[in-house]
Amino acid sequence: MNQIAIFSGSAHPELAKEICSHLGVPLRPVRTKRFSNDCLEVQLQANCREQDVFIVQPLSAPVQENLIELLLMLDAARGASASRITAVIPHFSYARSDKKDAPRISIGGRLVADLLVTAGASRVLTMTLHSPQVHGFFSVPVDQLHALGELANYFFRYDLSRAVVVSPDLGNAKNAAASAKRLNVPVAAGAKERVSDTQVRISALIGDIRNRDVIVLDDEIASGGSILELLQHLRAHGARTIRIATTHGILAGSAVARLAAEPDVLEIVCTNTVPIAAEKRLPKLTVLSVAPALAEAMRRINSGDSVSALLAEDIAPAQVITASQSK
Repeated sequence: MNQIAIFSGSAHPELAKEICSHLGVPLRPVRTKRFSNDCLEVQLQANCREQDVFIVQPLSAPVQENLIELLLMLDAARGASASRITAVIPHFSYARSDKKDAPRISIGGRLVADLLVTAGASRVLTMTLHSPQVHGFFSVPVDQLHALGELANYFFRYDLSRAVVVSPDLGNAKNAAASAKRLNVPVAAGAKERVSDTQVRISALIGDIRNRDVIVLDDEIASGGSILELLQHLRAHGARTIRIATTHGILAGSAVARLAAEPDVLEIVCTNTVPIAAEKRLPKLTVLSVAPALAEAMRRINSGDSVSALLAEDIAPAQVITASQSK
């Protein structure tokens, strides 16, 4: 590999360490200081001059705190004469703010993209943007990975002869169809209308799920409202078993406990694009690691190889870092 320096913000240092382990390079130290007026100061405590710098920081809760820390780290790397600075943002939470659907509201996804570039990002590496158009908000190259390979390889351990992949809404149906193709199973989707941040209404279910083993696939699960609403329709249409899969397991508040409490939900599978607190790691929750995929993308960026080719390749079997006790 060429000269490379990897730093981590405070959002998810465990993921950054795992990435470094796969690459065989050290995670460089960072010092973060908070002044008495609540302002932050960040110091990258390793040489960045003419280095290929990667800064790992998902925009997970507290989102605004982690965003400012990332901006300061990007600025510090640029000021230290880094040759290239890649912001590795496994979860870009502002991708949900992608359009003006009400009067006088901000388009946060575009604004945050501008902030990242202004701060010093010359490239962005992310996973499964909630809205595809957010990719176009950036004026620098963006490499967007997905976790469909990791999730598919995990579900191959089950009998899929009666399985069907179900998307909670038509917006995610493309990803659900791609996942169903990998698993060689049919696909179905709900017709969803969002009422509020935590409340949705599903008016119909498109596709046959009667007496089938359902794998519900969504790009992220925050409050769990969409999934809980979908579960009612799955039961009404005669689903045999239900498993839930998502890339970004935000699982805000009691979301994971509410989903795990549903007796017909056998398992909840997510990846570690965001940190998941110990108290949320219930027996029904399985967490897969995306560190191998991110590490390979970073290696390719560093060496000048194609990152987009990763999307067409079969990913190695996912590493299970938290597994259900009842399999």
